[in-house]
Formats: sequence, structure tokens, C-alpha cells
Amino acid sequence: MAYAITQTCCNDASCVAVCPVNCIHPTPDEPDFGTTDMLYIDPRSCIDCGACADACPVDAIFPVDMLSESLKPYADVNARFYDGKPVSADVLGSSPVFHNWGAPTFDRTISSDFPAPDVAVVGSGPAGMYAVEDLLLHTSARVTLIDRLDVAGGLIRFGVAPDHPSTKRIDETFARYREHPRLTLRLGVEVGRDVTVDDLAARHDAVIYAVGASSARSLGIEGEQLPGSVAATDVVSWYNGHPDAGHPDASAEVDLSSERAVLIGNGNVALDVARILSSEPDGLEGTSISRDALARLRSSSVREVVLLARRGPEHAAYTEPELLALTRHPDFDVVVDIHDDRVAKAIDAAEPGEKAYLLQGVAQERIDWSSPAEGGRRRIVLRFHSSPREIRGEDRVSGLRTGGPESDVDIEAALVVRAVGYRGIGVRGLPFDETTGTIPNTAGRVEGRDGTYVVGWIKRGPSGGIGANKTCAQETVASLLDDVRSGTVRTSRDRSAKPKRTGLLRRS
Repeated sequence: MAYAITQTCCNDASCVAVCPVNCIHPTPDEPDFGTTDMLYIDPRSCIDCGACADACPVDAIFPVDMLSESLKPYADVNARFYDGKPVSADVLGSSPVFHNWGAPTFDRTISSDFPAPDVAVVGSGPAGMYAVEDLLLHTSARVTLIDRLDVAGGLIRFGVAPDHPSTKRIDETFARYREHPRLTLRLGVEVGRDVTVDDLAARHDAVIYAVGASSARSLGIEGEQLPGSVAATDVVSWYNGHPDAGHPDASAEVDLSSERAVLIGNGNVALDVARILSSEPDGLEGTSISRDALARLRSSSVREVVLLARRGPEHAAYTEPELLALTRHPDFDVVVDIHDDRVAKAIDAAEPGEKAYLLQGVAQERIDWSSPAEGGRRRIVLRFHSSPREIRGEDRVSGLRTGGPESDVDIEAALVVRAVGYRGIGVRGLPFDETTGTIPNTAGRVEGRDGTYVVGWIKRGPSGGIGANKTCAQETVASLLDDVRSGTVRTSRDRSAKPKRTGLLRRS
């Protein structure tokens, strides 16, 4: 019986490396790696060895015959990826093949006397930790890991939804590197406050910035700054107990006093927020959710969460695994608002593998938004072809005006969550591109700053899941090692000749 990859796939390809028959794709050397929602096991080639399940850092791989009721659709999801593709020649000895093993390539050549660079990595989220992993496992580098928070983990700890504990488990893999004898961990140290970019550059041979994209994109519409209009980044921080969400007014902004909340956006983050607001609090009790958030959810009046999307269901930004999980959640119903005839047509005409196809079988309803949300069983409403015009209210949010096929529609709500994407924040002392929200770089090398590198979303923009950071980090570390070889980055072989570095990295 074949294995199948399921919802919590992190795309870091740990499973690919251990598969003896090369039945997991896309692989890191294939052009579509990093562009698919997840990785997929070819059921025709799988030999049921279980090596992939043992290697998976997020417990996303199971035998097909052991899939739970909610995960059973993933057997078809995996198989569908291979529709029309021939079986590997390694299995049938046939030709043509979906993928051939090529000659081995060795992208890195490190001599036995390769110097041990002293590298600072700023940021302990997945991007930073994949860079740390590469440095510690494949070089003799000494690493100083710096994070502005008093706890390590970054996006894994404070960005992944609390009801996704399997995804959070990848931090267990990262945690062992934080105990490595060649790593020094400095928490509560903020670049720009406790230490400058120039200080770090002077104290280390190289510095890698993995500071992510922590700010929210703006809608640019009237009423966006009203109390009750909240960025999804703030809501995620609130229910995950982020230290930045600890000020007294933080939870008050997440207004749960009315029966309806509106989310602008339809990516995975929007689905996360909608799911947390709609789930039964008892089911969240055993998760890592903030105790304050859990208490507020227990007294919440929200019965209906509306997700607005500017475009149609065929262009939805969420991934297939996340929508499948949403539509099969036991705590609430999912409904598609067919206010626009294009919505139902797109769903009905969709083929397997298309985004709109995922909504076939989901209830459809032409909703009258002039009526308040009704009590009873909670539900999430997907409203497509609906552009936000104005967040309404005098002293605080009372609703949202959104475009319809014929005229604008007012949706009454006390909470409007803006989930339209993330944006990087510049680091004082480093170049910054305001248009892209990234630090300008070439293959991770920061422009105009020898020995300074970037990785993750601050390098490439807010795209790609957790696993995408692995290949991103490998590229950056490869650039660093090339610079050491070429002499662009100079190292000292006599570490004892350098002064101790702890002083500048203590919080004042």
C-alpha cells in the first residue's frame, strides 16, 4: 500500500532525500520545486518502505490505508499530481520516464583546510535555522544566533496557527541545532537597538540576516485605521501569544462582540484566522494558543466569518491542503456566496487540479447582506469577485462596503481583518527596496556590503512556505562559502587572537 503526503507538508524535501525509489516530487532539482502547494508521492512507484514518513519533520506522511477520514482525500491529491506522467523507469524499466537520475553533481568543494568562518545569523525562524543547519552540518563555522525576542522560534512559534501542532513540530528539529557546541545563542538582542549593523560586521567574518517580513500590507482604503480594523499579522500575534501583542490594548482591537467578522483576503493566513475564530474553544484548549485569546474566544459572539476575494475562485491564493482541511472541519460549515454568476460557473466548469474544483460539493447560497448574521452553527462564507471599497464606522468599525456585480454592498461587522499579505521592514544600516520590501541582493549577497547576506522573505519577498527557506538558505550559504574561497570574506584562523564578543551582544 502506497504512502501519501497530507495537509501539513512543509515542502522542505527531507522525504525526497531518503526515498530509495525516487517517487516523491517535485524534487529540489526539478523546475516546479517550490511552486506547488506540497510534495506528492507517486502511488505507482511507492514501495511502502516508510522511509519518507520517518524523515518527515512535521508528521505529514501516512500509509493510504491508515489515513483518517479527514485526510482520505489526500490519496487522490497525491495520485492526481501524476496523471498523464509516465512511471519512473527505475520501477518498470520503461521509457520515457517522469524523472531520470542524472550524474551526481558536487556544487560545493570544501578542502580539508577550509577556514572556519565566524558567522552571525540574525533571526531564529525557519529561514535563519536552515542557514544555521547548513553551516553547522557542512562547514566548521562558528555561529552566533541572534534574535530580538527572549525566545527562539520566530515564524514557527508565533506564525503557525496553534491548531497545526504537526507543523510546529519542525521546531524540534531546529532546537537541536541551538544546542550545538559551535553555536552561541543570543536572545533579546535587537539589531539597531542593542547592536548596530557595523558592530556585527566588525565582530564577525560574515552576517546573515533572516529577519522575515513582519509588517502588513495596506489596503489604501478609507476607514482602514479605525479601531476594529486589524491586520492579520496582529491577529496571528494575538492568538499565538507573541510578545509584541502583550500591550493592554492588543486584544481589545480583536472585537468579537458582534455575530459577524470580515476578512479581506483569501490566502492561507486568512484561512487560519477564519478557522481560529470559528473553531470550538474546547478543541483549542490543548494547543499552544494564547490563554488570553482562548478566554476571549470562549465569550465570542462571532457566528459568521466572511472571506472576501477580489478575483474569482479559480485564482484563490490558498493552497489545496488548507482549503480541504477547512471544508472538512467539524466545528463549522463552509458556504460559497454566489452573488455573482461567474462564481458558480467557474466552480462547475473547473477540472481536477484547478483551484475552483476544490469548491465542488461545497454549499452555495445567494446571501442577503442587508440582514444580520444569524445565530446557531458557525459558518465561514467565501465571497469572490468582491473588492473592498471602504471600512465604515464613526469611532470604530461598523461594517465594510464592498463592490458587487451591480452595486456596492454593505456588510455589517464589528471586526475587519486585513489579510492581504506581508511586507519586509528595513534594517537600519542596510539597503532596502521600498517597492519590493526586500534587502537588495544577488544570490543572497547584500548589495554594497561584502560579508553581509540575507535569507528568507527579506531576501526574496513574502512567498513560499516553511520548506522553501531550505533551498533559499542553501543558495545564500553557498554564496558565503564562495566568498570565503575567493577572499572576499576574510577569516582568522587564530580565534584566540580576537577579543571576546559577548559584550556587544548583551541587551543594555
